Amino acid sequence: MEWHFNNDMPIYTQLVYQIKFAIVSGQLRPGERMTAVRDLAAEAGVNPNTMQRALQQLERDGLVYTQRSSGRFVTEDTCIIDEAKKALAKQYIDQFIDSMKNLGYTREEIMELLKGSCEEDKNGNIL
Repeated sequence: MEWHFNNDMPIYTQLVYQIKFAIVSGQLRPGERMTAVRDLAAEAGVNPNTMQRALQQLERDGLVYTQRSSGRFVTEDTCIIDEAKKALAKQYIDQFIDSMKNLGYTREEIMELLKGSCEEDKNGNIL
């Protein structure tokens, strides 16, 4: 997993986001065993306590779970993953809409821009 951090948010929040993104995008698959906390922390270049805190948040969110003596795993409940994916998509959409409104676009103009930007290839995939 490749880690990217910026100074705009706490590292803990960025870790939660990046791991959540890896889960909802399929980089980490349902039921997949996760790398140990210390190894993840070393890989990301963060304090193990910070990584532990991020994983505990993901556990509270239901995206990961711990099996005693076996480690942490990505949830196998695809409904939870789908809900997290929709929530993340909504955040992206809200940010986009806010940016467009700040540029002076109306709702209708935003919809037209989106329609014009969503070109499809011959298989129906958005380019």
